[in-house]
Amino acid sequence: MDTQSIIGFFREKGIKVTSQRLAICKFILSRKDHPTAEQIYQELRTEYPTISLGTIYKTLLLLKELGLIQELGFKEGSVRYDPDMEVHVNMVCSKCGKISDYKAENVEKLWSAIISDMGIKPKGQRIDIYYECDDCK
Repeated sequence: MDTQSIIGFFREKGIKVTSQRLAICKFILSRKDHPTAEQIYQELRTEYPTISLGTIYKTLLLLKELGLIQELGFKEGSVRYDPDMEVHVNMVCSKCGKISDYKAENVEKLWSAIISDMGIKPKGQRIDIYYECDDCK
């Protein structure tokens, strides 16, 4: 989503567009590494010195409620944020916590078939596989 699309989306939903909210949204939507709120704060506070961790959390909650990102909680306690709302597998290293996405057409087809067989409309969905990444082997 580019800047104008984000602004338009916020306005359509009646949400005030602030420079900090826009920066957080652009940052998280451009990422593939599933950052934590603290990581987002550390990255943005140089350019936005008045930004607070509270603003980060509130904006992430808003983006989650709007369906733009999903919250990923893991056993080590840190919450990560994922802008990829399509069906995919989160490959989580059980040693270092690194998260990689795995996407394949067959995964999406299989998952859609499972959901169809269940006869439900999920409000959220997530597939995690725990393994040891190449760096930790």
